[in-house]
Amino acid sequence: MRADRLVSLVLLLRQRGRLTADTLARELDVSTRTVLRDIEALSAAGVPVYAERGRHGGFSLLPGFRTELTGLNHDEALALLAAGSGRGEQVFGLGSALASAMRKVVDALPESHQATASDAARRFLVEPETDLLSRRPAAEEVPGTTMVEIRRAVLAGHKLRIHYAATDQAPQWRTVDPIGLVTVRDRSYLLATRSGADRTYRLSRVRAAEELPAPAQRPDRVDLDRVWRERCARFLSGDHIAVPVRVNPKRREDLLSTAVAVRAAEPDADGWLRLEVTFQDLRHAEWALWQLGTDAEALAPRSLRMSLHNRATALAARYVG
Repeated sequence: MRADRLVSLVLLLRQRGRLTADTLARELDVSTRTVLRDIEALSAAGVPVYAERGRHGGFSLLPGFRTELTGLNHDEALALLAAGSGRGEQVFGLGSALASAMRKVVDALPESHQATASDAARRFLVEPETDLLSRRPAAEEVPGTTMVEIRRAVLAGHKLRIHYAATDQAPQWRTVDPIGLVTVRDRSYLLATRSGADRTYRLSRVRAAEELPAPAQRPDRVDLDRVWRERCARFLSGDHIAVPVRVNPKRREDLLSTAVAVRAAEPDADGWLRLEVTFQDLRHAEWALWQLGTDAEALAPRSLRMSLHNRATALAARYVG
């Protein structure tokens, strides 16, 4: 909305001083022409914004100008800034809204606290792009227009039409009643019902989406955390298999990144970990454990141990001599 953009423009000028039209356009994700129109609108409304010509010119506010926003105390603002310091821009297509909100958080602080809160937030890093093993998370891309349609339908309580590509299937159009959105471990899901049956859709598999005018058939109130737990429990109780595994603690995260879930964990006598790990099937378990080499051992079932033994024997035979 234009009103939000005008507020963001003022906050940018307050917090960062003189900025060029091109810089403002990049920050607000609009054209330079739009920025110039917004500057004119602010001037007409009495906001003391002025232009400075020349090589180092740009737009500035008169010193001392301050917008009236609801104040926050130092720790409240710090909590919000820290939460926004991770990859929150990837969640549900709310990147520009997050950037705007962070500017308002800083501006809402007393001037004496603004610098200290901003500096303190830089001391926190939430969910960086790589971990200590230099692994980059597999980012799941959802087109912005698709995400907007999904988000609108969820919040408005309208039916949603999605073009969805299930595993090993061609994309098909489906009409669903959206319940809510969940993000976990950099993956996002749409919880919905279809013809009254529970459905969970991975957002990265949604090719297109359309909010429909018809109201969704769903309760007025929802405990999304409870719904998610119930669906996870049903998912794990399906055709998956649980495998007892011993693993070197240094490779624990590697194992978890390939497994469906871990149901139990306890230390083993030799410093390793003993886990009960859920896999999709025996083939999935064999593949995942093979990646870990001698840093993991499947304790059961016998068929899985024999498959891994045969694979290792064949590999050893190939390198004899």
